[in-house]
Amino acid sequence: MKSIPPCIALLGGSFDPVHKGHVALADYFVALLKPDELRVIPAGNPWQKHGLQASGQDRMAMVRSAFSTQTVAVNIDQQEILRPDATYTIDTLRAIRQELGPHASIVFLMGADQLQHLNTWQEWQHMFDYAHICAASRPGFAMDAAHIPAEVAQEFARRTGTPEQIRTTPQGLAYLAPNLAVDISATAIRAALQRGECPISQLPPGVLDYIEQHHLYKS
Repeated sequence: MKSIPPCIALLGGSFDPVHKGHVALADYFVALLKPDELRVIPAGNPWQKHGLQASGQDRMAMVRSAFSTQTVAVNIDQQEILRPDATYTIDTLRAIRQELGPHASIVFLMGADQLQHLNTWQEWQHMFDYAHICAASRPGFAMDAAHIPAEVAQEFARRTGTPEQIRTTPQGLAYLAPNLAVDISATAIRAALQRGECPISQLPPGVLDYIEQHHLYKS
Protein backbone atom coordinates (compact mmCIF):
# COMPACT_ATOMS: atom_id res chain seq x y z
CA MET A 1 0.00 0.00 0.00
CA LYS A 2 1.39 3.36 -1.01
CA SER A 3 2.00 5.69 1.92
CA ILE A 4 0.73 9.26 1.83
CA PRO A 5 3.53 11.85 2.13
CA PRO A 6 3.30 14.08 5.20
CA CYS A 7 2.10 17.67 5.21
CA ILE A 8 4.21 20.02 7.31
CA ALA A 9 3.00 23.57 8.01
CA LEU A 10 5.69 26.15 8.78
CA LEU A 11 5.11 29.31 10.79
CA GLY A 12 8.08 31.65 10.96
CA GLY A 13 8.38 34.99 12.69
CA SER A 14 10.27 37.10 15.17
CA PHE A 15 7.79 36.15 17.93
CA ASP A 16 9.00 39.12 19.97
CA PRO A 17 6.68 38.29 21.68
CA VAL A 18 4.48 35.57 20.26
CA HIS A 19 0.83 36.63 20.56
CA LYS A 20 -2.71 35.44 19.92
CA GLY A 21 -2.57 36.60 16.30
CA HIS A 22 0.21 34.09 15.61
CA VAL A 23 -1.79 31.36 17.33
CA ALA A 24 -4.95 32.27 15.39
CA LEU A 25 -3.06 32.11 12.08
CA ALA A 26 -1.74 28.64 12.95
CA ASP A 27 -5.17 27.48 14.19
CA TYR A 28 -6.82 28.62 10.96
CA PHE A 29 -4.50 26.69 8.67
CA VAL A 30 -4.29 23.65 10.93
CA ALA A 31 -8.07 23.39 10.66
CA LEU A 32 -8.02 24.05 6.91
CA LEU A 33 -5.12 21.82 5.87
CA LYS A 34 -4.99 19.24 8.68
CA PRO A 35 -1.19 19.00 8.52
CA ASP A 36 0.71 16.22 10.24
CA GLU A 37 2.96 18.73 11.99
CA LEU A 38 3.14 22.43 12.76
CA ARG A 39 6.74 23.59 12.74
CA VAL A 40 7.27 26.97 14.40
CA ILE A 41 10.50 28.75 13.42
CA PRO A 42 11.61 31.74 15.54
CA ALA A 43 13.80 34.09 13.52
CA GLY A 44 17.44 34.42 14.43
CA ASN A 45 18.82 37.48 12.68
CA PRO A 46 16.05 38.56 10.27
CA TRP A 47 17.54 40.93 7.75
CA GLN A 48 14.44 43.16 7.56
CA LYS A 49 14.06 43.53 11.33
CA HIS A 50 16.59 44.89 13.74
CA GLY A 51 16.91 45.03 17.47
CA LEU A 52 15.02 41.96 18.66
CA GLN A 53 14.39 42.62 22.34
CA ALA A 54 13.99 39.09 23.69
CA SER A 55 16.74 36.49 23.32
CA GLY A 56 16.36 33.48 21.09
CA GLN A 57 15.96 31.23 24.11
CA ASP A 58 13.27 33.46 25.62
CA ARG A 59 11.37 33.61 22.33
CA MET A 60 11.59 29.83 21.95
CA ALA A 61 10.23 29.36 25.48
CA MET A 62 7.32 31.71 24.77
CA VAL A 63 6.55 29.95 21.48
CA ARG A 64 6.61 26.56 23.19
CA SER A 65 4.09 27.82 25.73
CA ALA A 66 1.85 29.54 23.17
CA PHE A 67 1.46 26.46 20.98
CA SER A 68 1.28 23.86 23.76
CA THR A 69 -2.43 23.19 23.20
CA GLN A 70 -2.31 22.58 19.44
CA THR A 71 -4.28 19.66 18.06
CA VAL A 72 -1.32 18.55 15.89
CA ALA A 73 2.27 17.76 16.74
CA VAL A 74 4.30 20.94 17.23
CA ASN A 75 8.02 21.16 16.51
CA ILE A 76 9.95 24.26 17.58
CA ASP A 77 12.67 24.58 14.95
CA GLN A 78 15.88 26.27 16.17
CA GLN A 79 17.73 26.45 12.88
CA GLU A 80 17.35 30.20 12.30
CA ILE A 81 18.30 31.04 15.89
CA LEU A 82 21.40 28.83 15.57
CA ARG A 83 22.36 30.25 12.18
CA PRO A 84 25.27 32.70 12.63
CA ASP A 85 24.56 34.76 9.51
CA ALA A 86 21.56 36.74 8.28
CA THR A 87 18.31 34.79 8.28
CA TYR A 88 16.62 34.31 4.92
CA THR A 89 13.44 32.28 4.60
CA ILE A 90 14.62 30.82 1.29
CA ASP A 91 17.58 29.18 3.08
CA THR A 92 15.27 27.72 5.72
CA LEU A 93 12.93 26.31 3.07
CA ARG A 94 15.84 24.73 1.21
CA ALA A 95 17.07 23.10 4.42
CA ILE A 96 13.63 21.75 5.33
CA ARG A 97 13.03 20.41 1.81
CA GLN A 98 16.38 18.63 1.96
CA GLU A 99 15.45 17.21 5.36
CA LEU A 100 11.94 16.02 4.40
CA GLY A 101 12.67 14.84 0.87
CA PRO A 102 10.95 15.62 -2.44
CA HIS A 103 7.44 14.30 -1.73
CA ALA A 104 6.36 15.94 1.54
CA SER A 105 3.92 18.84 1.33
CA ILE A 106 5.62 21.88 2.86
CA VAL A 107 3.34 24.85 3.52
CA PHE A 108 4.73 28.22 4.57
CA LEU A 109 2.19 30.33 6.46
CA MET A 110 2.19 34.13 6.59
CA GLY A 111 -0.03 37.06 7.48
CA ALA A 112 -1.17 39.66 4.97
CA ASP A 113 1.29 42.20 6.36
CA GLN A 114 4.13 39.92 5.26
CA LEU A 115 2.45 39.26 1.93
CA GLN A 116 2.39 42.99 1.17
CA HIS A 117 6.17 43.12 1.03
CA LEU A 118 6.90 39.54 -0.05
CA ASN A 119 8.50 40.92 -3.22
CA THR A 120 11.34 42.36 -1.08
CA TRP A 121 12.26 38.95 0.37
CA GLN A 122 15.42 37.22 -0.79
CA GLU A 123 14.66 35.06 -3.86
CA TRP A 124 10.95 35.21 -3.01
CA GLN A 125 9.77 33.61 -6.25
CA HIS A 126 12.02 30.61 -5.65
CA MET A 127 10.24 29.97 -2.35
CA PHE A 128 7.62 28.18 -4.47
CA ASP A 129 10.32 25.73 -5.60
CA TYR A 130 10.38 24.36 -2.06
CA ALA A 131 6.96 25.05 -0.52
CA HIS A 132 3.40 26.21 -0.95
CA ILE A 133 2.63 29.67 0.45
CA CYS A 134 -0.60 30.33 2.33
CA ALA A 135 -1.50 33.82 3.52
CA ALA A 136 -4.33 35.08 5.72
CA SER A 137 -5.69 38.58 6.04
CA ARG A 138 -6.02 40.82 9.05
CA PRO A 139 -7.89 44.12 9.47
CA GLY A 140 -6.24 46.99 7.65
CA PHE A 141 -4.36 44.76 5.22
CA ALA A 142 -6.35 44.33 2.04
CA MET A 143 -5.71 41.22 -0.03
CA ASP A 144 -6.62 42.65 -3.43
CA ALA A 145 -4.29 43.65 -6.26
CA ALA A 146 -4.52 47.32 -5.29
CA HIS A 147 -2.75 46.60 -2.00
CA ILE A 148 -0.48 43.68 -2.87
CA PRO A 149 2.53 44.27 -5.16
CA ALA A 150 1.57 43.45 -8.73
CA GLU A 151 4.16 40.70 -9.17
CA VAL A 152 3.05 39.03 -5.93
CA ALA A 153 -0.63 39.23 -6.91
CA GLN A 154 0.17 37.76 -10.33
CA GLU A 155 2.22 34.94 -8.84
CA PHE A 156 -0.51 34.05 -6.37
CA ALA A 157 -3.21 34.22 -9.06
CA ARG A 158 -1.45 31.78 -11.36
CA ARG A 159 -0.52 29.43 -8.53
CA THR A 160 -3.84 29.37 -6.67
CA GLY A 161 -4.65 25.90 -5.36
CA THR A 162 -7.29 24.28 -3.20
CA PRO A 163 -6.55 23.14 0.36
CA GLU A 164 -6.73 19.53 -0.85
CA GLN A 165 -4.22 20.17 -3.63
CA ILE A 166 -1.89 21.88 -1.18
CA ARG A 167 -2.27 19.06 1.31
CA THR A 168 -1.39 16.37 -1.24
CA THR A 169 1.30 17.95 -3.46
CA PRO A 170 4.85 18.96 -2.49
CA GLN A 171 5.14 22.65 -3.39
CA GLY A 172 4.38 25.43 -5.84
CA LEU A 173 0.83 26.49 -4.97
CA ALA A 174 -0.65 29.54 -3.23
CA TYR A 175 -3.74 30.15 -1.14
CA LEU A 176 -5.28 33.36 0.17
CA ALA A 177 -7.63 33.16 3.16
CA PRO A 178 -9.56 36.44 3.40
CA ASN A 179 -11.48 35.90 6.61
CA LEU A 180 -9.06 35.76 9.52
CA ALA A 181 -9.88 38.94 11.46
CA VAL A 182 -7.18 39.20 14.12
CA ASP A 183 -5.47 42.57 14.51
CA ILE A 184 -2.62 42.28 17.01
CA SER A 185 0.78 43.96 16.80
CA ALA A 186 3.89 42.78 18.63
CA THR A 187 5.21 46.34 18.44
CA ALA A 188 2.12 47.65 20.25
CA ILE A 189 2.38 44.86 22.84
CA ARG A 190 6.01 45.73 23.60
CA ALA A 191 5.09 49.41 23.93
CA ALA A 192 2.26 48.55 26.34
CA LEU A 193 4.54 46.38 28.45
CA GLN A 194 7.15 49.12 28.57
CA ARG A 195 4.45 51.48 29.89
CA GLY A 196 3.70 49.00 32.65
CA GLU A 197 0.41 47.91 31.10
CA CYS A 198 -0.78 44.30 30.91
CA PRO A 199 -2.13 43.42 27.43
CA ILE A 200 -3.76 40.26 28.74
CA SER A 201 -6.27 39.98 25.88
CA GLN A 202 -3.52 39.84 23.24
CA LEU A 203 -1.16 37.27 24.76
CA PRO A 204 -1.60 33.58 25.51
CA PRO A 205 -1.74 33.21 29.32
CA GLY A 206 1.49 31.21 29.58
CA VAL A 207 3.33 33.79 27.47
CA LEU A 208 2.23 36.68 29.68
CA ASP A 209 3.32 34.70 32.75
CA TYR A 210 6.72 34.07 31.17
CA ILE A 211 7.17 37.74 30.27
CA GLU A 212 6.35 38.83 33.82
CA GLN A 213 8.50 36.15 35.47
CA HIS A 214 11.53 37.02 33.32
CA HIS A 215 10.97 40.81 33.35
CA LEU A 216 10.96 41.07 29.57
CA TYR A 217 10.14 44.23 27.60
CA LYS A 218 10.66 46.56 30.53
CA SER A 219 11.86 50.08 29.83
